[in-house]
Amino acid sequence: MGEVSQNILLLGASGLIGRFVTDDLRARGFRVVGVARTLSAAQKMSALDLELPILSLDAAALAHLMREHAVDMVVNCLGVLQDGPGSDTNAVHRDFVARLLQAIGDSGRTIRLVHISIPGAADEDRTAFAATKREAERLIAASGIPHAILRPGFVVAPAAYGGSAMLRALAAFPLDLPEKEMATPFQPVAVEDIAATIAWLAACDIDDASVRAVTWDLMQAQPITMAGVIKQFRVGFGTAGWPHVAMPMFLLDCGARLGDFVNRLGWTPPMRSTAIAELRRGVTGDPASWMAATGITPKTLSDTIGRHPATVQDKWFARLFLVKALIIASLVAFWLVSGFIALFVSYRAAAGILTAHGFSPVLVDPITVGTSLMDMSIGVLIAFRRTCAIGLIAGIVASLGYMFGAAILTPDLWIEPLGALVKTGPAIVLMLVALLMLDNR
Repeated sequence: MGEVSQNILLLGASGLIGRFVTDDLRARGFRVVGVARTLSAAQKMSALDLELPILSLDAAALAHLMREHAVDMVVNCLGVLQDGPGSDTNAVHRDFVARLLQAIGDSGRTIRLVHISIPGAADEDRTAFAATKREAERLIAASGIPHAILRPGFVVAPAAYGGSAMLRALAAFPLDLPEKEMATPFQPVAVEDIAATIAWLAACDIDDASVRAVTWDLMQAQPITMAGVIKQFRVGFGTAGWPHVAMPMFLLDCGARLGDFVNRLGWTPPMRSTAIAELRRGVTGDPASWMAATGITPKTLSDTIGRHPATVQDKWFARLFLVKALIIASLVAFWLVSGFIALFVSYRAAAGILTAHGFSPVLVDPITVGTSLMDMSIGVLIAFRRTCAIGLIAGIVASLGYMFGAAILTPDLWIEPLGALVKTGPAIVLMLVALLMLDNR
């Protein structure tokens, strides 16, 4: 007889599913090595939480990691929704899984692989996300190693990220998606049920033929639509009785295209073309074999979220989630447009302010051009996700510099009719708010 899985390597320990499962398995007594490319300070709960360039590791390095920690089971929660800077669906879903399978074979250990995939039939796959997820399933099925492919439905968790955050935001406002999208099937699953399933597999004998190679849909058995999911969230938010307005179809499509654009800047908005395509496909499956094998009765949506009113932090997050994009976009426009106007549209007026306040003619042009280029550079920095924090800090520092410089050199600007310098204070506050809202996980 084989051994139960006591040492678990979990890949993607910073994600919505990965973080919850890591903590849950540890609470059950398993030794879990949680690996992610980056972990927030709050996620580094243990010496076994490791930051590694996991997608760059070759099969030999992965095999060494498994031997080093005497791994009995690998849980792969890695996934990306759409191609973009630092995100490659082929690399994450297919190429990495191929190396992972090779590493398991080369590790010299008997290891079960638990792989998080997506529900649905292969002939319905229309996106690179779905197609590469399915290719990974085929690689795993053909590998001959003990495995469990788990296909969760719409995941409901205490945390919110991506699509789950967007639905919470819709629930907090009197806004619906178009009628066709609201009617799509959307079977949910509680993240607790995913964790319980992985714990059940970890406790199974690896030589048990009945679970040596399984593929299960994890979701509540009762059919439900996206409208039903959002309605249940609204019960918690206390907005179920509000009148609601359906979003026009063209607005949803425009939002998806805009999401694709900002995705190229490194942002991961929930409203992108892949997300909308998968939303229109729906989330359906048959959990009967999973329930029969494990004895788990999946929580219904009302069990998961409907019996607990939203807390104030839940409400703040939901209300601010969509506003965050508006704040970032407005700050980008503010800095780019103000710099552009000073440099190209009203250059003489901008330079004239300095001349009128006694600046040397030798300094007027360099200062005007330099500050305009600095303003535009701040806007560009804020626009890119990787440099946004730097841009916001630079914007705060520059704004304070303008305010203090004006107070010393041109104090009369503080009382000019349009109050340009007076308005800089609220702009600083808005940048500080954006800086505090940058975290996604």
